[in-house]
Amino acid sequence: RYDLFIKPDKIMANDMEPVDRYFKTSDGVSLHSLEAGSGDILLFIPGWSQSARLFEILIKDLAKDYWVIALDMRGHGESEKPDHGYRVSRFAADVFEFIEDRKLNNLTLIGHSMGCAVIWSFLDLFSDKNIQQIVLIDQAPSVVAWPNWSEQEKHLCGSLHTPESLFNTLTLLTSPDSAQHRENYIREKLLTQNYPSELADWILSENLKFPADYAARLLLDGSVQDWRDLIQKINLPTLIFGARASIFNPLSQIWISQQIKNSTIHIFDETEGGSHFMWLENPEMFLKLLRDFLSGRRSE
Repeated sequence: RYDLFIKPDKIMANDMEPVDRYFKTSDGVSLHSLEAGSGDILLFIPGWSQSARLFEILIKDLAKDYWVIALDMRGHGESEKPDHGYRVSRFAADVFEFIEDRKLNNLTLIGHSMGCAVIWSFLDLFSDKNIQQIVLIDQAPSVVAWPNWSEQEKHLCGSLHTPESLFNTLTLLTSPDSAQHRENYIREKLLTQNYPSELADWILSENLKFPADYAARLLLDGSVQDWRDLIQKINLPTLIFGARASIFNPLSQIWISQQIKNSTIHIFDETEGGSHFMWLENPEMFLKLLRDFLSGRRSE
C-alpha cells in the first residue's frame, strides 16, 4: 500500500491539472481556489489550518469525471489573511457567497475536520437548497466536553478537550514556540507512524500558512460549538469517514451516521492508513469509497 506515498506534485501526472482562481467576499477578502474538470460539482472545504492543496491528490483523479473545486478559507493557504472573520459562521457565509457568485447548483459539499463544521453552519444558516449531498470527513460533533458529561457522552461527541485544556492549547498555539507545537501535533496526533516524514513536512508547511493568532481565534470558535441538534436534522445523502487512529473517537462518526437516515459510513483501520488524513495515507481506497458514493453505490 505504501507505494501510494508519492509527492502530490508527481502523482497522476497525466490527469487534469488544477488551476488557481480567486473570488472576493462581500467584506472584501480574496479567497483562492483550486479547480479542475467539468460535470457535476464537488466543493472541498479544508479543515482548521489546512489548505486546498491537501486535496490535490483527489482533484487530479476526480477531475476526469467531475468539476472539482477546493476552496482556501480566509487566512488559509493562498487566500488573503485579513484581521477579521475567523469564525465558523463567517466561513459558512464565505462558502455561500462563493456558491452564489459562481452560480453553482446541485453540488456535493465535502468537508474535512472543521470543514465539516463549516458545512453544518452552512446548512443551519442557508439551508440545503443548492446541495445535492454531503461528505463528512472526521469531525467531532462537539470538540469540547462539558464538565458533567459522562465518558460515554464524550466518546459519542468525539470530544478532545475540557474548557481548561482548550485554553491551555490556545496559549501554546500563540506562544513563541507555536510552530514547534503545531509540528509535534501533526506528526504525533494526525498521522500514522508509517507516513513518510517528507510528506509530513509538506503538510506542516501548508498548515503554517495560517497565522497562529488567527488560527487560535478560529480554533476557539470552532471547538466550543455543539452541532448535535443540527446533525439530527440532516436529510441529505451523506458519506461519513472516520479512522481508528484519528484524534476523534470513531464512535463519534458512528453516532453521526446513526442520526442521518440516508448515510453511509466507513471507518479506516490504522493498517489502512486510518489517521485524520486518511485520504493522503490511502488515496486509492478513499477514492474508491468516494466514487462509489458519488455514483449512487451507497452500500457499506
